[in-house]
Amino acid sequence: MIIDVHGHFTTTPPQVADFRKRQVEHFERTGHALPDAPPAVSDEEIRAGLEPNQLRKMRERGVDLTIFSPRAIGMDHHTCDEASNVVWARYANDLVYRACQLYPQQFVPACQLPQAAGVPPRERVFEELQRCVVERGFVAANLNPDPTGGRWTDPPLWDRDWWYPLYEKLVELDIPAMIHVSGSCNPHFNPAVAAHYLNGDTAAFVQCMTSDLFKDFPTLRFVIPHGGGAVPYHWGRYRGIAQDMGLAPLEESVLRNVYFDTCVYHQPGIDLLLKVVPDANILFASETVGAVQGVDPQTGHAFDDTRRYIEASTSATPQSRQRIFEANALGVYPRLRSHPACSDCAAR
Repeated sequence: MIIDVHGHFTTTPPQVADFRKRQVEHFERTGHALPDAPPAVSDEEIRAGLEPNQLRKMRERGVDLTIFSPRAIGMDHHTCDEASNVVWARYANDLVYRACQLYPQQFVPACQLPQAAGVPPRERVFEELQRCVVERGFVAANLNPDPTGGRWTDPPLWDRDWWYPLYEKLVELDIPAMIHVSGSCNPHFNPAVAAHYLNGDTAAFVQCMTSDLFKDFPTLRFVIPHGGGAVPYHWGRYRGIAQDMGLAPLEESVLRNVYFDTCVYHQPGIDLLLKVVPDANILFASETVGAVQGVDPQTGHAFDDTRRYIEASTSATPQSRQRIFEANALGVYPRLRSHPACSDCAAR
């Protein structure tokens, strides 16, 4: 079985993005949350977004199941207040849930959190997390390490006062968090999918490496997407810095809790990832339909068809491919094991 741990509902109908635009405009004009309810979306509109896009590509590429969450750049935590973002997150999560109900064999849900710049994640975030996981069966959450949108003015992930209550909730629910930034309002980090995303991945890893976060939360699990940003390419740098700082080796300080996905869109990048990072810490993912949607003229295949790279890599054995495609996801996402599509592989 092939499980893609990184998918987003990027093909929602236009009234969804229009509603967020109205929320932002109203908040900027009044300083208050928009009182309007989100617009209706029909089952037919959900199907029309998914069937010619995510579902078609899953079928063509042989992907069986995708962990599906709201559009990452659309989380938009930096543009409104917490009250607005609670409404927005709930709306986005409900659309993901409905997509997973319409296609239960292909999708399993992960949630967006109603974070807001300058606001520590507390009760409103916990309420939405609890609703999604306990009431709706979501298996993970996307955690934005920079809800200020490229300003980086909120505390780093190791800050006990800011982040630790959220980690306690994640541990209690036994779900992983994918560390995923959203859009950037900083022109130095745009387009966000090219700069801010990889900055966030790399910064999150270093914050984990240089802190006691996993000593304090030994069962907390983070998935760092996009192949870990710069981390695998500079593995020697991080090993050396950890050694110079008197820190534990990465295998002890980070790799018991941190995992990397395979959203790396060329063969040499996947080869490097598989050669440098232990296969126990790699999860298959494509982020389809996402940041890169075109065909690579050098290969004639889609950039984001990441299964091809893994199967072609000489750095992978049949055993490591099985772990990357299936087994590791069932370990990192334990709630996934009860999903009907995973019944056979969970028994292996």
